[in-house]
Amino acid sequence: MSQILLIDDEAVLVKNLARSLEKAGHSVAIACSATEGLRRAAEVPPDLILLDLRLPDGSGLDLLPKLLAQEPGVPVLMVTAYATVEDAVKAVQLGARDYLQKPLRIDDLRRAVARALGERRLQTEVSYYRGRESEGARPEALVGRCEAMVQLRAKLHRLTTLPDGAQPPTVLIYGETGTGKGLVARILHYTGPRSRRPFIQVNCAAIPESLVEAELFGYQRGAFTDAKTSQPGLFRAADGGTLFLDEIGAVPLAVQAKILKVIEEKSVRQLGSSTEQSIDVQIVAATNRRLEDLVRERLFRDDLLYRLTVASLSIPPLRERGDDVLLLAGQSLGDLAGRYRRGPLTFSPQAEEAISAYPWPGNVRELFNTLDRSVLFADSSQIGTLELGLPGTGAGGLTFRRDGTDELDIEIPDEGIRFEDVERAMVVSALRKTRGSQSGAARLLGLSRDTLRYRIEKFGIPPEA
Repeated sequence: MSQILLIDDEAVLVKNLARSLEKAGHSVAIACSATEGLRRAAEVPPDLILLDLRLPDGSGLDLLPKLLAQEPGVPVLMVTAYATVEDAVKAVQLGARDYLQKPLRIDDLRRAVARALGERRLQTEVSYYRGRESEGARPEALVGRCEAMVQLRAKLHRLTTLPDGAQPPTVLIYGETGTGKGLVARILHYTGPRSRRPFIQVNCAAIPESLVEAELFGYQRGAFTDAKTSQPGLFRAADGGTLFLDEIGAVPLAVQAKILKVIEEKSVRQLGSSTEQSIDVQIVAATNRRLEDLVRERLFRDDLLYRLTVASLSIPPLRERGDDVLLLAGQSLGDLAGRYRRGPLTFSPQAEEAISAYPWPGNVRELFNTLDRSVLFADSSQIGTLELGLPGTGAGGLTFRRDGTDELDIEIPDEGIRFEDVERAMVVSALRKTRGSQSGAARLLGLSRDTLRYRIEKFGIPPEA
Protein backbone atom coordinates (compact mmCIF):
# COMPACT_ATOMS: atom_id res chain seq x y z
CA MET A 1 0.00 0.00 0.00
CA SER A 2 1.31 3.45 -0.95
CA GLN A 3 0.69 6.69 0.96
CA ILE A 4 -0.59 9.43 -1.38
CA LEU A 5 -1.04 13.09 -0.44
CA LEU A 6 -3.65 15.15 -2.35
CA ILE A 7 -3.09 18.93 -2.13
CA ASP A 8 -6.09 20.60 -3.78
CA ASP A 9 -8.88 22.94 -2.65
CA GLU A 10 -11.67 21.53 -4.86
CA ALA A 11 -13.62 19.46 -2.31
CA VAL A 12 -15.72 17.41 -4.77
CA LEU A 13 -12.76 16.58 -7.01
CA VAL A 14 -10.55 15.63 -4.04
CA LYS A 15 -13.27 13.37 -2.61
CA ASN A 16 -13.68 11.52 -5.94
CA LEU A 17 -9.92 11.19 -6.47
CA ALA A 18 -9.43 9.87 -2.93
CA ARG A 19 -12.20 7.30 -3.38
CA SER A 20 -10.72 6.10 -6.67
CA LEU A 21 -7.17 5.84 -5.33
CA GLU A 22 -8.33 4.02 -2.19
CA LYS A 23 -10.15 1.48 -4.37
CA ALA A 24 -6.81 0.90 -6.11
CA GLY A 25 -5.31 -0.02 -2.73
CA HIS A 26 -3.66 3.24 -1.73
CA SER A 27 -3.92 5.22 1.49
CA VAL A 28 -4.85 8.86 0.87
CA ALA A 29 -4.29 12.01 2.95
CA ILE A 30 -5.91 15.34 1.95
CA ALA A 31 -4.76 18.95 2.31
CA CYS A 32 -6.72 21.98 1.07
CA SER A 33 -3.95 24.59 1.14
CA ALA A 34 -0.20 24.94 0.66
CA THR A 35 0.41 25.41 4.38
CA GLU A 36 -1.63 22.34 5.31
CA GLY A 37 0.02 20.33 2.53
CA LEU A 38 3.51 21.07 3.84
CA ARG A 39 2.42 20.11 7.37
CA ARG A 40 0.71 16.86 6.29
CA ALA A 41 3.78 15.86 4.25
CA ALA A 42 5.91 16.26 7.37
CA GLU A 43 3.50 14.27 9.57
CA VAL A 44 3.18 11.23 7.30
CA PRO A 45 5.88 11.13 4.59
CA PRO A 46 4.04 10.37 1.32
CA ASP A 47 5.11 7.99 -1.44
CA LEU A 48 3.52 10.31 -4.02
CA ILE A 49 2.00 13.81 -4.05
CA LEU A 50 -0.79 15.13 -6.30
CA LEU A 51 -0.35 18.92 -6.25
CA ASP A 52 -2.75 21.54 -7.68
CA LEU A 53 -1.16 24.50 -9.44
CA ARG A 54 -3.45 27.08 -7.83
CA LEU A 55 -4.09 27.00 -4.08
CA PRO A 56 -5.87 29.47 -1.78
CA ASP A 57 -2.64 30.58 -0.09
CA GLY A 58 -0.15 30.36 -2.94
CA SER A 59 1.05 28.66 -6.08
CA GLY A 60 1.79 24.97 -6.39
CA LEU A 61 4.97 25.91 -8.26
CA ASP A 62 6.17 27.79 -5.16
CA LEU A 63 5.21 24.89 -2.90
CA LEU A 64 6.89 22.23 -5.09
CA PRO A 65 10.55 23.01 -4.15
CA LYS A 66 9.62 23.11 -0.45
CA LEU A 67 7.98 19.68 -0.65
CA LEU A 68 10.98 18.20 -2.48
CA ALA A 69 13.38 19.76 0.01
CA GLN A 70 11.35 18.22 2.84
CA GLU A 71 10.89 14.83 1.11
CA PRO A 72 13.73 14.37 -1.44
CA GLY A 73 12.91 11.97 -4.24
CA VAL A 74 9.14 11.84 -3.70
CA PRO A 75 7.33 11.88 -7.08
CA VAL A 76 5.04 14.90 -7.52
CA LEU A 77 2.29 15.04 -10.15
CA MET A 78 1.13 18.60 -10.92
CA VAL A 79 -2.60 19.04 -11.60
CA THR A 80 -4.28 22.14 -13.04
CA ALA A 81 -7.22 23.35 -15.09
CA TYR A 82 -5.15 26.29 -16.39
CA ALA A 83 -2.45 24.48 -18.32
CA THR A 84 0.17 26.45 -20.19
CA VAL A 85 3.37 25.24 -21.80
CA GLU A 86 5.39 27.62 -19.63
CA ASP A 87 3.90 26.24 -16.41
CA ALA A 88 4.44 22.65 -17.53
CA VAL A 89 8.08 23.28 -18.42
CA LYS A 90 8.71 25.12 -15.15
CA ALA A 91 7.07 22.35 -13.10
CA VAL A 92 9.30 19.71 -14.69
CA GLN A 93 12.37 21.91 -14.23
CA LEU A 94 11.52 22.25 -10.54
CA GLY A 95 11.31 18.46 -10.16
CA ALA A 96 7.72 17.43 -10.93
CA ARG A 97 7.39 13.91 -12.33
CA ASP A 98 4.39 14.61 -14.55
CA TYR A 99 1.84 17.29 -15.44
CA LEU A 100 -1.89 16.43 -15.65
CA GLN A 101 -4.71 18.66 -16.90
CA LYS A 102 -8.21 18.94 -15.46
CA PRO A 103 -10.77 17.58 -15.94
CA LEU A 104 -8.97 14.40 -14.96
CA ARG A 105 -9.80 11.03 -16.45
CA ILE A 106 -9.60 8.45 -13.69
CA ASP A 107 -7.91 5.85 -15.92
CA ASP A 108 -5.23 8.36 -16.97
CA LEU A 109 -4.66 9.34 -13.35
CA ARG A 110 -4.33 5.73 -12.20
CA ARG A 111 -1.82 5.00 -14.96
CA ALA A 112 0.22 8.10 -14.11
CA VAL A 113 0.19 7.20 -10.40
CA ALA A 114 1.13 3.56 -11.08
CA ARG A 115 3.96 4.64 -13.39
CA ALA A 116 5.36 7.15 -10.89
CA LEU A 117 5.13 4.71 -7.96
CA GLY A 118 6.76 1.98 -10.06
CA GLU A 119 9.70 4.25 -10.86
CA ARG A 120 9.92 5.21 -7.19
CA ARG A 121 10.06 1.55 -6.11
CA LEU A 122 12.71 0.81 -8.72
CA GLN A 123 14.86 3.73 -7.54
CA THR A 124 14.49 2.55 -3.93
CA GLU A 125 15.46 -0.98 -4.90
CA VAL A 126 18.51 0.19 -6.85
CA SER A 127 19.60 2.41 -3.95
CA TYR A 128 19.21 -0.49 -1.53
CA TYR A 129 21.30 -2.91 -3.57
CA ARG A 130 23.90 -0.27 -4.35
CA GLY A 131 24.17 0.57 -0.66
CA ARG A 132 24.48 -3.10 0.27
CA GLU A 133 27.12 -3.64 -2.40
CA SER A 134 29.15 -0.66 -1.21
CA GLU A 135 28.92 -1.66 2.45
CA GLY A 136 32.39 -2.32 3.78
CA ALA A 137 34.04 -1.18 0.52
CA ARG A 138 36.48 1.16 2.23
CA PRO A 139 40.31 1.01 2.35
CA GLU A 140 40.18 0.27 6.10
CA ALA A 141 38.43 -3.00 5.25
CA LEU A 142 41.83 -4.21 4.02
CA VAL A 143 43.09 -5.22 7.44
CA GLY A 144 46.84 -5.76 7.70
CA ARG A 145 50.08 -4.21 8.90
CA CYS A 146 52.55 -6.00 6.64
CA GLU A 147 54.44 -3.86 4.14
CA ALA A 148 52.60 -5.32 1.13
CA MET A 149 49.19 -4.33 2.55
CA VAL A 150 50.45 -0.84 3.49
CA GLN A 151 51.62 -0.33 -0.10
CA LEU A 152 48.33 -1.70 -1.47
CA ARG A 153 46.28 0.80 0.55
CA ALA A 154 48.59 3.62 -0.58
CA LYS A 155 48.10 2.70 -4.25
CA LEU A 156 44.35 2.48 -3.78
CA HIS A 157 44.33 5.96 -2.23
CA ARG A 158 46.24 7.33 -5.21
CA LEU A 159 43.86 5.71 -7.70
CA THR A 160 40.70 6.90 -5.94
CA THR A 161 41.82 10.51 -5.46
CA LEU A 162 42.73 11.47 -9.01
CA PRO A 163 42.09 15.14 -9.90
CA ASP A 164 38.62 16.10 -11.15
CA GLY A 165 38.16 15.26 -14.81
CA ALA A 166 41.06 12.80 -14.92
CA GLN A 167 40.41 9.67 -17.00
CA PRO A 168 40.79 6.65 -14.71
CA PRO A 169 43.28 3.99 -15.88
CA THR A 170 42.59 0.33 -16.46
CA VAL A 171 43.56 -1.68 -13.39
CA LEU A 172 44.77 -5.27 -13.08
CA ILE A 173 44.45 -6.95 -9.68
CA TYR A 174 46.52 -10.06 -9.08
CA GLY A 175 46.04 -12.40 -6.14
CA GLU A 176 45.42 -16.02 -5.31
CA THR A 177 41.84 -17.17 -4.90
CA GLY A 178 40.38 -15.92 -1.62
CA THR A 179 42.76 -12.98 -1.10
CA GLY A 180 40.10 -10.30 -1.65
CA LYS A 181 40.32 -9.19 -5.28
CA GLY A 182 36.59 -8.46 -5.38
CA LEU A 183 36.87 -6.26 -2.29
CA VAL A 184 39.73 -4.27 -3.83
CA ALA A 185 37.68 -3.75 -7.01
CA ARG A 186 34.70 -2.47 -4.99
CA ILE A 187 36.96 -0.14 -3.01
CA LEU A 188 38.29 1.30 -6.28
CA HIS A 189 34.74 2.01 -7.41
CA TYR A 190 32.89 3.04 -4.26
CA THR A 191 35.59 5.35 -2.87
CA GLY A 192 36.30 6.92 -6.26
CA PRO A 193 34.50 9.57 -8.32
CA ARG A 194 32.27 6.94 -10.00
CA SER A 195 30.70 5.70 -6.77
CA ARG A 196 27.19 6.79 -7.79
CA ARG A 197 27.43 5.09 -11.16
CA PRO A 198 27.00 1.36 -11.95
CA PHE A 199 29.42 -1.28 -10.71
CA ILE A 200 29.06 -4.40 -12.85
CA GLN A 201 30.93 -7.56 -11.86
CA VAL A 202 31.27 -10.59 -14.11
CA ASN A 203 33.16 -13.82 -13.52
CA CYS A 204 34.58 -14.56 -16.95
CA ALA A 205 35.35 -18.16 -16.00
CA ALA A 206 31.68 -18.81 -15.20
CA ILE A 207 30.34 -17.82 -18.64
CA PRO A 208 30.35 -20.50 -21.37
CA GLU A 209 32.95 -19.63 -24.00
CA SER A 210 30.31 -19.40 -26.72
CA LEU A 211 28.37 -16.75 -24.77
CA VAL A 212 31.18 -14.50 -23.51
CA GLU A 213 31.08 -12.13 -26.49
CA ALA A 214 27.29 -11.74 -26.39
CA GLU A 215 27.30 -11.13 -22.62
CA LEU A 216 30.00 -8.47 -22.76
CA PHE A 217 29.11 -6.61 -25.95
CA GLY A 218 25.39 -7.27 -26.28
CA TYR A 219 23.53 -8.15 -29.44
CA GLN A 220 20.80 -7.02 -31.80
CA ARG A 221 17.63 -8.98 -32.28
CA GLY A 222 18.23 -11.72 -34.85
CA ALA A 223 22.03 -11.56 -34.51
CA PHE A 224 22.00 -15.31 -33.92
CA THR A 225 19.42 -18.08 -33.60
CA ASP A 226 18.36 -17.47 -29.98
CA ALA A 227 18.52 -13.66 -30.14
CA LYS A 228 14.78 -13.02 -29.77
CA THR A 229 15.29 -9.54 -28.34
CA SER A 230 18.12 -7.00 -28.25
CA GLN A 231 20.42 -6.86 -25.21
CA PRO A 232 22.77 -3.95 -24.42
CA GLY A 233 25.64 -6.03 -22.98
CA LEU A 234 27.69 -5.53 -19.82
CA PHE A 235 29.97 -2.82 -21.24
CA ARG A 236 26.99 -0.57 -21.97
CA ALA A 237 25.31 -1.51 -18.67
CA ALA A 238 28.42 -0.21 -16.88
CA ASP A 239 28.53 3.04 -18.89
CA GLY A 240 29.75 5.85 -16.66
CA GLY A 241 30.85 3.39 -13.98
CA THR A 242 33.10 0.37 -13.57
CA LEU A 243 33.17 -3.04 -15.24
CA PHE A 244 34.98 -5.63 -13.11
CA LEU A 245 36.22 -8.55 -15.23
CA ASP A 246 37.09 -11.24 -12.71
CA GLU A 247 39.27 -14.12 -13.95
CA ILE A 248 40.17 -12.22 -17.13
CA GLY A 249 42.55 -15.03 -18.09
CA ALA A 250 39.57 -17.25 -18.95
CA VAL A 251 38.39 -14.98 -21.79
CA PRO A 252 38.86 -16.52 -25.28
CA LEU A 253 41.54 -14.97 -27.51
CA ALA A 254 39.00 -13.70 -30.07
CA VAL A 255 37.10 -11.81 -27.36
CA GLN A 256 40.35 -10.47 -25.90
CA ALA A 257 40.95 -8.64 -29.20
CA LYS A 258 37.55 -6.94 -28.91
CA ILE A 259 38.18 -5.94 -25.27
CA LEU A 260 41.46 -4.36 -26.39
CA LYS A 261 39.55 -2.41 -29.04
CA VAL A 262 37.06 -1.14 -26.44
CA ILE A 263 39.91 0.05 -24.21
CA GLU A 264 41.67 1.85 -27.06
CA GLU A 265 38.67 3.36 -28.87
CA LYS A 266 36.21 3.70 -25.95
CA SER A 267 33.38 2.38 -28.08
CA VAL A 268 31.52 -0.89 -28.38
CA ARG A 269 29.61 -2.60 -31.18
CA GLN A 270 26.85 -5.09 -30.49
CA LEU A 271 26.68 -8.40 -32.31
CA GLY A 272 24.59 -7.94 -35.44
CA SER A 273 25.09 -4.16 -35.48
CA SER A 274 27.15 -2.06 -37.90
CA THR A 275 27.46 1.02 -35.67
CA GLU A 276 29.83 1.81 -32.82
CA GLN A 277 28.48 3.30 -29.58
CA SER A 278 30.69 5.44 -27.38
CA ILE A 279 31.03 4.38 -23.74
CA ASP A 280 32.83 5.69 -20.68
CA VAL A 281 33.80 2.70 -18.56
CA GLN A 282 36.67 2.07 -16.17
CA ILE A 283 37.83 -1.49 -16.68
CA VAL A 284 39.13 -3.34 -13.64
CA ALA A 285 40.36 -6.88 -14.28
CA ALA A 286 41.49 -9.58 -11.87
CA THR A 287 43.31 -12.87 -12.16
CA ASN A 288 44.69 -15.60 -9.92
CA ARG A 289 47.19 -16.67 -12.58
CA ARG A 290 50.18 -14.78 -13.88
CA LEU A 291 49.04 -13.44 -17.24
CA GLU A 292 52.69 -13.41 -18.36
CA ASP A 293 52.62 -17.21 -18.16
CA LEU A 294 49.44 -17.31 -20.25
CA VAL A 295 51.10 -15.04 -22.81
CA ARG A 296 54.00 -17.48 -23.11
CA GLU A 297 51.49 -20.30 -23.54
CA ARG A 298 49.75 -18.23 -26.25
CA LEU A 299 46.53 -18.19 -24.26
CA PHE A 300 46.55 -14.41 -23.64
CA ARG A 301 47.34 -11.44 -25.85
CA ASP A 302 50.46 -9.54 -24.87
CA ASP A 303 49.05 -6.22 -26.17
CA LEU A 304 45.98 -6.60 -23.93
CA LEU A 305 48.23 -7.42 -20.98
CA TYR A 306 50.14 -4.17 -21.52
CA ARG A 307 46.90 -2.16 -21.58
CA LEU A 308 45.54 -3.84 -18.47
CA THR A 309 48.68 -3.27 -16.42
CA VAL A 310 48.61 0.52 -16.62
CA ALA A 311 47.91 0.29 -12.89
CA SER A 312 48.76 -3.08 -11.36
CA LEU A 313 47.79 -4.12 -7.82
CA SER A 314 49.07 -7.26 -6.13
CA ILE A 315 47.41 -8.80 -3.08
CA PRO A 316 49.77 -11.02 -1.07
CA PRO A 317 48.65 -14.51 0.00
CA LEU A 318 47.81 -14.86 3.67
CA ARG A 319 50.80 -17.15 4.34
CA GLU A 320 53.15 -14.28 3.41
CA ARG A 321 51.52 -11.66 5.63
CA GLY A 322 53.08 -12.62 8.95
CA ASP A 323 51.09 -11.59 12.01
CA ASP A 324 48.26 -10.23 9.83
CA VAL A 325 46.60 -13.65 10.03
CA LEU A 326 46.13 -13.31 13.81
CA LEU A 327 44.94 -9.72 13.35
CA LEU A 328 42.32 -10.86 10.83
CA ALA A 329 41.35 -13.86 12.94
CA GLY A 330 40.83 -11.71 16.04
CA GLN A 331 38.67 -9.17 14.20
CA SER A 332 36.61 -11.92 12.55
CA LEU A 333 36.12 -13.67 15.89
CA GLY A 334 34.54 -10.54 17.34
CA ASP A 335 32.29 -10.06 14.30
CA LEU A 336 31.13 -13.69 14.39
CA ALA A 337 30.46 -13.56 18.12
CA GLY A 338 28.09 -10.66 17.45
CA ARG A 339 26.44 -12.39 14.51
CA TYR A 340 25.66 -15.54 16.50
CA ARG A 341 24.84 -13.64 19.71
CA ARG A 342 27.72 -15.23 21.59
CA GLY A 343 29.61 -13.67 24.48
CA PRO A 344 33.25 -12.60 24.13
CA LEU A 345 35.35 -15.31 22.45
CA THR A 346 39.10 -15.93 22.55
CA PHE A 347 41.63 -18.29 21.01
CA SER A 348 43.66 -20.69 23.09
CA PRO A 349 47.46 -20.30 22.77
CA GLN A 350 47.55 -23.59 20.86
CA ALA A 351 44.88 -22.33 18.46
CA GLU A 352 46.85 -19.13 17.80
CA GLU A 353 49.94 -21.23 17.05
CA ALA A 354 47.91 -23.41 14.68
CA ILE A 355 46.48 -20.36 12.89
CA SER A 356 49.95 -18.88 12.44
CA ALA A 357 51.50 -22.15 11.27
CA TYR A 358 48.78 -23.22 8.81
CA PRO A 359 49.52 -22.17 5.17
CA TRP A 360 45.90 -21.14 4.39
CA PRO A 361 45.74 -22.24 0.74
CA GLY A 362 42.27 -20.66 0.51
CA ASN A 363 43.61 -17.42 2.02
CA VAL A 364 41.26 -14.95 3.74
CA ARG A 365 38.15 -16.71 2.45
CA GLU A 366 39.27 -20.02 4.00
CA LEU A 367 40.16 -18.27 7.26
CA PHE A 368 36.69 -16.68 7.50
CA ASN A 369 34.90 -19.94 6.65
CA THR A 370 36.97 -21.87 9.21
CA LEU A 371 36.26 -19.36 11.97
CA ASP A 372 32.57 -19.19 11.04
CA ARG A 373 32.24 -22.95 11.51
CA SER A 374 34.34 -22.91 14.68
CA VAL A 375 32.24 -20.22 16.37
CA LEU A 376 28.97 -21.81 15.30
CA PHE A 377 29.79 -25.18 16.87
CA ALA A 378 32.03 -24.12 19.78
CA ASP A 379 30.78 -25.21 23.22
CA SER A 380 32.84 -22.75 25.27
CA SER A 381 34.10 -19.19 25.04
CA GLN A 382 37.57 -20.33 24.01
CA ILE A 383 38.29 -21.57 20.50
CA GLY A 384 40.87 -24.36 20.57
CA THR A 385 42.55 -26.50 17.92
CA LEU A 386 39.72 -29.01 18.06
CA GLU A 387 37.16 -26.32 17.20
CA LEU A 388 39.37 -25.00 14.38
CA GLY A 389 39.67 -28.44 12.81
CA LEU A 390 42.69 -27.47 10.70
CA PRO A 391 44.53 -30.32 8.99
CA GLY A 392 47.33 -31.48 11.28
CA THR A 393 45.83 -29.80 14.37
CA GLY A 394 42.30 -31.00 15.02
CA ALA A 395 43.29 -34.66 15.13
CA GLY A 396 46.76 -34.23 16.60
CA GLY A 397 48.40 -37.48 17.63
CA LEU A 398 45.91 -39.62 15.72
CA THR A 399 47.71 -42.60 14.16
CA PHE A 400 46.44 -44.95 11.44
CA ARG A 401 47.99 -48.41 11.09
CA ARG A 402 47.22 -51.58 9.20
CA ASP A 403 48.19 -54.99 10.56
CA GLY A 404 48.69 -58.09 8.41
CA THR A 405 44.99 -58.14 7.60
CA ASP A 406 42.85 -55.48 5.96
CA GLU A 407 41.74 -54.09 9.33
CA LEU A 408 42.59 -50.47 10.11
CA ASP A 409 43.89 -49.77 13.60
CA ILE A 410 43.48 -46.23 14.93
CA GLU A 411 45.30 -44.95 17.99
CA ILE A 412 43.43 -42.07 19.61
CA PRO A 413 45.42 -39.53 21.71
CA ASP A 414 44.73 -39.16 25.42
CA GLU A 415 43.12 -35.73 25.01
CA GLY A 416 40.56 -37.21 22.61
CA ILE A 417 39.39 -36.07 19.19
CA ARG A 418 36.36 -34.73 17.37
CA PHE A 419 35.10 -37.10 14.72
CA GLU A 420 34.26 -34.18 12.39
CA ASP A 421 37.88 -33.01 12.58
CA VAL A 422 39.07 -36.43 11.44
CA GLU A 423 36.55 -36.41 8.57
CA ARG A 424 37.63 -32.96 7.39
CA ALA A 425 41.34 -33.75 7.64
CA MET A 426 40.86 -36.94 5.61
CA VAL A 427 38.91 -35.14 2.88
CA VAL A 428 41.51 -32.35 2.63
CA SER A 429 44.37 -34.88 2.59
CA ALA A 430 42.72 -36.90 -0.19
CA LEU A 431 42.10 -33.77 -2.28
CA ARG A 432 45.71 -32.70 -1.90
CA LYS A 433 46.98 -36.15 -2.83
CA THR A 434 44.90 -36.10 -6.02
CA ARG A 435 45.74 -32.42 -6.77
CA GLY A 436 42.12 -31.35 -6.32
CA SER A 437 40.50 -34.15 -8.30
CA GLN A 438 37.19 -34.89 -6.57
CA SER A 439 36.76 -38.16 -8.45
CA GLY A 440 40.23 -39.33 -7.42
CA ALA A 441 39.75 -38.23 -3.81
CA ALA A 442 36.42 -40.06 -3.64
CA ARG A 443 38.10 -43.27 -4.86
CA LEU A 444 40.86 -42.96 -2.22
CA LEU A 445 38.28 -42.60 0.54
CA GLY A 446 35.88 -45.24 -0.79
CA LEU A 447 33.07 -42.66 -1.22
CA SER A 448 30.82 -41.69 -4.07
CA ARG A 449 31.56 -38.34 -5.68
CA ASP A 450 28.24 -36.91 -4.43
CA THR A 451 29.06 -37.98 -0.86
CA LEU A 452 32.48 -36.32 -1.12
CA ARG A 453 30.91 -33.11 -2.47
CA TYR A 454 28.47 -33.09 0.44
CA ARG A 455 31.37 -33.24 2.90
CA ILE A 456 33.31 -30.55 1.02
CA GLU A 457 30.30 -28.23 1.36
CA LYS A 458 29.62 -29.33 4.95
CA PHE A 459 33.13 -28.45 6.11
CA GLY A 460 33.50 -25.35 3.90
CA ILE A 461 36.63 -26.69 2.23
CA PRO A 462 37.80 -24.26 -0.51
CA PRO A 463 38.82 -25.73 -3.90
CA GLU A 464 42.47 -24.80 -3.31
CA ALA A 465 42.65 -26.88 -0.10
